[in-house]
Amino acid sequence: MILYGKANPVDALEIFGKYVKGVHAKDGLYPTSGASLGEEVRLGEGRVNFPALISRLKELGYSGSLTIEREISGEQQIQDILAAKKFLEALI
Repeated sequence: MILYGKANPVDALEIFGKYVKGVHAKDGLYPTSGASLGEEVRLGEGRVNFPALISRLKELGYSGSLTIEREISGEQQIQDILAAKKFLEALI
């Protein structure tokens, strides 16, 4: 949602949270132009408020998975995914 400049995920849960069946955990920055997507960044370094997101998902009774996404390649992708796992485990 953030990468497309459409919404804040925490706010979006207020509208359709009860319908969420799966969550892709990725982070990013809002776009700075209308011609491109925002920048994807390491989970926890972007605009997604993961503590609030996880808290709200719990309040809604969400018990599904959090699929970590990092759309880069190489060693940095592996490091970022492992860091994201640790970050999310602390919130869950």
